[in-house]
Amino acid sequence: MPVYEYTAIDEAGNEFSSTYSDVATVAQLRQELTKVGYALKSANRVKKATKGRAKIKRRDVVAFAYRFAGMISAGLPVTRCLETLLEQTEHQGFRAIIADIEQSIETGSNLTDAFRKHSGVFSDFFLGMLEAGETGGKLATSLQMSASYLEKQAEIKRKATSAFVYPIVVGIVCFIVVACLLVFIVPIFSQLYSNLHVPLPVATQALVSLSYLVRHWWWAVLIVIALIVFLIQKLVKNPQIKAKWDIVKLKLPVFSKLNRMVVVSKFTRTFAMLASVGVSLVEALDVASVVANNHKMTEITRQIQQEIRTGNTLTKALKANDIFPPMLIQLADSGEQAGVLPDMLNKAADFLDRDIDRATNALLVKLEPALTLSMGVLIGMILLGVYLPLFDYMSYIA
Repeated sequence: MPVYEYTAIDEAGNEFSSTYSDVATVAQLRQELTKVGYALKSANRVKKATKGRAKIKRRDVVAFAYRFAGMISAGLPVTRCLETLLEQTEHQGFRAIIADIEQSIETGSNLTDAFRKHSGVFSDFFLGMLEAGETGGKLATSLQMSASYLEKQAEIKRKATSAFVYPIVVGIVCFIVVACLLVFIVPIFSQLYSNLHVPLPVATQALVSLSYLVRHWWWAVLIVIALIVFLIQKLVKNPQIKAKWDIVKLKLPVFSKLNRMVVVSKFTRTFAMLASVGVSLVEALDVASVVANNHKMTEITRQIQQEIRTGNTLTKALKANDIFPPMLIQLADSGEQAGVLPDMLNKAADFLDRDIDRATNALLVKLEPALTLSMGVLIGMILLGVYLPLFDYMSYIA
């Protein structure tokens, strides 16, 4: 059903604005309002948002959470907060979502269930924090912490993306140079050697064949590449293959340490924040494993939950798995003994995030010269293959 923003007049002549989503047309909206004694003045249809995270960016959710938390802290009713946020939001898709949430609450739904209808936009972590804040009377605090967490995760992602700009640029430049050599340079020398009747070495013949393929069958090459990308995407979505790949990522030479720190950092910070607002350890572990998005961590989470259910401490459960660094285990132990476990786990996550920054920078220091050298070697081999028959011909003349 579409969502309508409307302005109506009640029986006392007071004008008010709200939203409605259980009607298909404006005529039906007018009929529904007439039943309760309201006269429709104007109505605008709000475009529905496409489900998923692609249409609504993380920064939109972060800004929404900060503003929502601020208004709740000021003592405004939830529906009034949502009305104000609806007016302030420019993104049409997000406006439709806020309008739907507001209407769900007005019809008797609780806040968490109203947000859960849009789980494609609001993450499991956000929904868990929202539920904990709603049931524990700490809604403003939960929203503030959620926004801070999402902002930190977005910053980490931005740093990781910007850090790998150089390798991507090198790869693109290398691809363009190789393509130009195959399309423009190799055919010229191929024609020259054909006129001179020079026998071509295997390497040169391979380059000539590859050049012919790229120049005359480029559309087939693009189709093959598209099919490969499509198959890879399908395979990655397969639960069994994804589970195996998650395990491989934690064992990759060079990248394994960084991958492990990223997974553990996500898991630890999510668990700490949920525990700090009153979510039970077992439930917090469930959400943390989802946010970590790694099959191996999901298995480890089940083991930790079982240990906690049998009466063991979190520290003992963490020690049984070597994926957690000693620093984290020590801080968890101190937190359990002092009764400040969430605070100590948050500190551990902060340490891990700094280690991730250092590890990323160190990795780039190693990758940059390696990529540059690889690019030089690849182009050098192509040029060598191009000029090799010419060297043979010159030696024959001499």
